[in-house]
Amino acid sequence: MRLSAVGDVCNAVPLVRALQRHWPAARITWVIGKLEASLVGDIPGIEFIIFNKADGWRAFRRLRQVLAGRKFDLLLHIQAALRASIATLVIPARVRLGFDSNQARDFQRLFVNARIPDLHHPHVLDGFMGFATQLGIDDQSLRWDLPLPPDAVAFSRQHLGDQDRALVISPCSSQRARNWRNWEAKNYAAISRHVIEQHDMKVILTGGPTQLEAQYGKEIESLVPQTVTNLIGKTTLKQLLAILARATVLVCPDSGPAHMATSVGLPVVGLYATSNPQRTGPYMSREWVVNRYPDACHQFLGKDPAELRWGKRVRDPRAMNLISVSDVTNKLDMLLASEQQSTGVSA
Repeated sequence: MRLSAVGDVCNAVPLVRALQRHWPAARITWVIGKLEASLVGDIPGIEFIIFNKADGWRAFRRLRQVLAGRKFDLLLHIQAALRASIATLVIPARVRLGFDSNQARDFQRLFVNARIPDLHHPHVLDGFMGFATQLGIDDQSLRWDLPLPPDAVAFSRQHLGDQDRALVISPCSSQRARNWRNWEAKNYAAISRHVIEQHDMKVILTGGPTQLEAQYGKEIESLVPQTVTNLIGKTTLKQLLAILARATVLVCPDSGPAHMATSVGLPVVGLYATSNPQRTGPYMSREWVVNRYPDACHQFLGKDPAELRWGKRVRDPRAMNLISVSDVTNKLDMLLASEQQSTGVSA
């Protein structure tokens, strides 16, 4: 049971892959959100049951109907949210395994009969792999291997050639109004100009179909004299994944694309001030994260991060202003220099 969100679903895939390796004959069913299924719902060997939260109580009724008469040996309840917990009530399972006391939220303990070992301040992905530990799975190597359909690959080739070096910018953190995670459009424009002028890179803008994201795209384009490719509102999740698989680097705030990029091995310069990158940052790129979370905690909450609940967010739109353009360009310069050294490419 993991309904949402896109980033968390990406972080859950290595657990699913570990289960498949450990129990190759097991039949695995994943109850998942509609949007998230469009990204991972074609993983071979998995039965996906879509739980569409937008349907309200009808979603619970449909889940009960789909699972009528079925029984499971094990339920992995890896979403500590009340809606998901209520949904598990219609899943008949002998063992109902949930989070440890440090990670469980919204009374999850009332809906499970077993828990993973206590983990101290884990990254979200490590929290999921705690389920593998509890099940005695030793091989916890991180594999995603998300399928890329031919049409998505063809779409990516339209915008990125084999020799192109490209910065992808996904400027907005959510299709909802969580604007405290969003950096200003003018800053992304400055980043775009920097990589075009200093690194001769293409810039591709990505995002969802919301009015806010469309406004970001238009403003960034208006502030960059060179051509940028604006794909905001023009990609499916699979097409975005294919773009990320061919790109050089991604810049984005705490958001789903950061974890999508991780799944295809793309380095991420993450912009973190309102959330702790040690918990929600791009798992393989934490050295490239711009981390102003401690500064935001001091300035807006009056506390050190160590004094706060693990995962506490700074819900103030001014927090992202703590990240400067030079913070990001410095990370980009270092990352690109390290890649050139590893590939033997001269600048």
